[in-house]
Amino acid sequence: MARSSQHFLNHKLHSLVGLVPVGLFLLFHLTANHQATKGPEAFNETVAFIESLPFLLVLEFGLIYIPLLFHAIYGLYIAFQAKHNVGNFGYFRNHLFLWQRITGVITLIFVAWHVWETRVQKALGAAEVNYDMMANILSSPAMVVFYTIGILSAVFHLSNGIWSFLVHWGITVGPRSQRIATYFTMGVFVVVSFIGLRAMAAFIQ
Repeated sequence: MARSSQHFLNHKLHSLVGLVPVGLFLLFHLTANHQATKGPEAFNETVAFIESLPFLLVLEFGLIYIPLLFHAIYGLYIAFQAKHNVGNFGYFRNHLFLWQRITGVITLIFVAWHVWETRVQKALGAAEVNYDMMANILSSPAMVVFYTIGILSAVFHLSNGIWSFLVHWGITVGPRSQRIATYFTMGVFVVVSFIGLRAMAAFIQ
């Protein structure tokens, strides 16, 4: 019973961390990147503002990297332990349940690579995070495909994760409220995907 209770609490914490702060950071990050649609100077000014924030490294580790690591590690545990069956949620939710796990793994790989290409390279003194860096990365067609898959996976994982969060926290308990939540999260996926892909396109020259 104690183990089951601990697993239940960990699952709720996992869904909460996935939404706050990890999910909110994804929205912030894509919105910041969307400034590139206004031109290189607008994007560079946004990056400069972010990097001017006090205690940036502490904020990054406390609000992004550590929560992300917890969400990713426990998420992998869930993915490999899960029986891809959500019981009463039906056939459609079964598929989304499976894709939530698949996109979680894809997103983890994508984020790790993206951090390596940007933040780690800056920390090593090998490059500056700016418009030219992203334009150079996305000058490769293979990277465009990789980033497209990564962005869509991350946004799907967040959008469907919102639905799971609402269920796990007892906010949507009936079929009608869960159906409304499904439509809402589909809308989130479409809107945020557009923002992310439009931002990426702004770096492709």
